This record gives sequence, C-alpha cells and structure tokens, in this order.
Amino acid sequence: MSGSTPSGDPGSALGAEATTIAGGYAFTGPALDLGALLWGGVCLPEAQIRIPLTMLNRHGLVAGATGTGKTKTLQLIAEQLSAQGVPVFLADIKGDVSGISAPGEENEKVRERAAAVGQDWAAAGHPCEFYALGGIGPGIPLRATVTSFGPVLLSKVLQLNQTQEQSLGLIFHYADSKGLELVDLKDLRAVVAFLTSDVGKPELKGIGGLSTVTAGVILRALTAFEQQGAGEFFGEPEFDTSELLRQAPDGRGLVSVLELAAVQRNPQLFSTFLMWLLADLFHGLPEVGDLDRPKLVFFFDEAHLLFNGASKAFLESITQTVRLIRSKGVGVFFVTQTPKDVPADVLAQLGNRVQHALRAFTPDDAKALKATVRTFPNSPYDLEEVLTGLGTGEAVITVLSEQGAPTPVAATRLRAPQSLMGPVGDEALDRAVKSSLLYGRYAQAVDRESAYEKLQATAEAPAAAPDPAPAAAPVRDDPSLVEQVVGSGMFKSLARSIGTQLGREISRSIFGTSRRRR
Repeated sequence: MSGSTPSGDPGSALGAEATTIAGGYAFTGPALDLGALLWGGVCLPEAQIRIPLTMLNRHGLVAGATGTGKTKTLQLIAEQLSAQGVPVFLADIKGDVSGISAPGEENEKVRERAAAVGQDWAAAGHPCEFYALGGIGPGIPLRATVTSFGPVLLSKVLQLNQTQEQSLGLIFHYADSKGLELVDLKDLRAVVAFLTSDVGKPELKGIGGLSTVTAGVILRALTAFEQQGAGEFFGEPEFDTSELLRQAPDGRGLVSVLELAAVQRNPQLFSTFLMWLLADLFHGLPEVGDLDRPKLVFFFDEAHLLFNGASKAFLESITQTVRLIRSKGVGVFFVTQTPKDVPADVLAQLGNRVQHALRAFTPDDAKALKATVRTFPNSPYDLEEVLTGLGTGEAVITVLSEQGAPTPVAATRLRAPQSLMGPVGDEALDRAVKSSLLYGRYAQAVDRESAYEKLQATAEAPAAAPDPAPAAAPVRDDPSLVEQVVGSGMFKSLARSIGTQLGREISRSIFGTSRRRR
C-alpha cells in the first residue's frame, strides 16, 4: 500500500514511518476512535487513528464511491459524539440511518472487524428524535413560517432577480407594518394579489408600487415551489431549532434524524430547510469560539443533492454560514461521493477528512481521483494507488490536531458501528415518533387567522355592508410607509450599515431569516 516492502516492524524504516503517523494521532484530550492504521497492507491495531473532540466544530468531509461505507462512517462518528454528550443532527436522505437508535447485531464480520482494529465492540443504541419536513414521511413534522424565512432567503430559493427581490422585500415590509402575518404560502400569495388589485395598488403608490409583471413572476415561482412539496413545510407550529441542542436524561447527546427519503427528489425543499435551520441556529447561539466539545454536529448525507443546481446566491449563503457558525460551537460534516461535489469555497473550510475508496473507470473518474489527491497534505503513501485499492470500511484520513494543524495522512481500517447498521422497522419508527414528548407539540398543523383570512374578510366586508354605495378604498396620504422604507435608506445603505445595530438586523436577513416572535 505504501509502495515499499510491507512491514509493521517498528524497528524497520516502514515501522518508523508508521510510528510517526500514529504519533500524529496520540491526542491528550477526549477524542473519537475512528480505526486502526493500515500500513503496507497490514492493519496495526496498536496504532489508533482518532479525531479530537474539540476539533469537531472545524467541519469535515466524508467522501467515497457508492458502497464504500460512508454512511457507516457517519454513524460511527455520530454514535461516539452522542456517547460524549454532544447532540447530533443527521440528514437521512436514503432512509437507512434510523438504525442508530437500536443496538447493533453481532455477527462474524463484526467480530472480525473488531479484532482487526482493536475495538472492544458492544451493541448499543442511542437516544433519537425522528423528524420529517412538514410531516412528509415518518417523523415529527418540521415547519417554519414564511415570515421567519424573510424576503432575502425566499428570493434566493425562488431564484428571483434583484428587482424582484426588492419587490418581495417591499411586500414583506408592507405585511409586517399592517399586521398581516405571513404564516404559509397562501398568506404571501394573498398579499401579492391584494397589492396588485385596484383596492391595494394605492397602498404602495408612493414608492413605485408593485408591477403586475413582477407580481406574476413571484406568483409563478411560488406555485412551482409548492409543487415540490414546500406548501407542507411552511406553516405552524414553527419548529424551535433549540430542540436540536438537547441531551437525553442520561447525559448522552440526542441524535436528531431528519427522514428525507420521501422528499429526496425535491432537493430544493431540503436546501430551503437547511438554509433556514443553519441561519436560525446561527442567530440564536452566542459566540463561544473553540469549546472542549461542540454544542452540535451536523451530518448532511448525499450532500451532492444539496449543491446540485443550486443558485449562486444559495452557495454564497451556505459558504458564509459554514464559515461563521464554527464560532458558535457547531460543526458541519458533508457526506458525498467525491470532494468535487462540494464547492471549493466550502471545501476549503472542512478541516477533517475521511476519504473512502474512489473508482477510476472513466477519464472523468481519473481526473476526479487526481484532483482529490491534490487536496491532501504530502504523505509517504502513493495516494492514487491507495484510494483505488481501499476496501469497504477503509478510508484515508487526515484531521486537525488539538493545536489545529493537519495530522499525517493515514490509511485506516475503520471501526464497526455499535448501533444497527440499517433502518429500524416501520413499526419501531412509528412508536419512536409518537412516543416523543415533541410529537404533541408539533404534530398537528395549526391554521390560525393570518394574512389570507384577514384580507379575505376585508374583501367580503363591503358586500355585507348596508351602505349601497361604498366608495373605493381611499388613497392613503399617510406617508409613514414611505418614510419607513425609503427614508430609512434600507435598500441604499446596506453595506454602510453593517456593524451598527441596524446593520446587524439587516445582516440577519442576508442569511435568509428574520427575528422570531416567541
């Protein structure tokens, strides 16, 4: 594997190199055990490869071809984080991560793997909560209001241009100033329709109004978005993202599993949720810098679905959020097939790498292999040879040491997860969901009076009135809306206002969220 004579003898040159690599993982503080060093085709159980707990907020990447063991690797890391008291969030695209809640099954393969890597294996399940976007699929429904998303994030998701984004911002501002709560998409559609009606047009006349063309674009984009299932996601009760930061009564970190198998063909819906979730957590958590252990670690399986077809604005938002959320004590791991699935600006921020086998069957595969090798520090391995020769459950690893420096590249045979390596049964999953204390809080959707109902009542009021000749709604000469929107210089001085209190409020909307009303 090293390109030299196989040997695990510490007295030989190869033994000395293996000892040097192993020494790079001899951390003094708490660490997660990943596996045993592979050198010269030999597994060395005395040379343990680990990752410092304090460095889990420096983000990471788990990559490799289909069937190489990526999902088991994230399961291995997640269950150890839980055991260390760190809450975990898992995005389960394929529906095969729910087994982390149940003890694993011992068999001959597990025993062989444990013996080879020096693992004291014992079956163990971990405390879990299961969620689903808007109740699409099994899980506690996750919902958010349109207001909490805010116009900037929604504009990015709907792929509106700058003019349309500004118009949407004006719509949100009008709704907020008039007490028209935007809870779900029908509320937003109702406000747009009202502001382009004969009665509503005068409301925005002083600042240019809302053109019917722009309104049409926004309404068509909303309709397309709803067809992807987004209508189920927007509503109440809105999910409180602080629920993800909890520990179980026994002190273990709670594992929050978002079941996405039912919406895996709608990556825009998943992307929307991710942006809101990260932004909401970011703005709700204080700056803490580097902690002894992270407050929360995210794992996003099948990350290529997150980035495929994503707009430039979306990628910029994710890049900025990933860069800044580290200081809030939150780590983010992306799980995908090749590093090229992750944008370069995001990849540059991922300090911990677990690279499973890559294939080189086509010219594109070979190009991707060479590009992956260039992203690793210098090492005594022939990485092109190693990466194409790794077996299932083996990976090339480099992480950040306790001092924040990259560790030596280490080919590693990974440990076996102690939880069930596969999904739990439908009945067990259903029991887990309905027995959760959160189920009663979030399961039932609430459709309270909001913008849609208020505007509908206003439209029906003239028909019910006894006065046979009601005049058209008078044009308001109250300049307060103009003063609030134009006079504040909100759209003109965004860059100048960063750093001030107003700037901080506006910078929240750059991430796509507005302040919660709790």
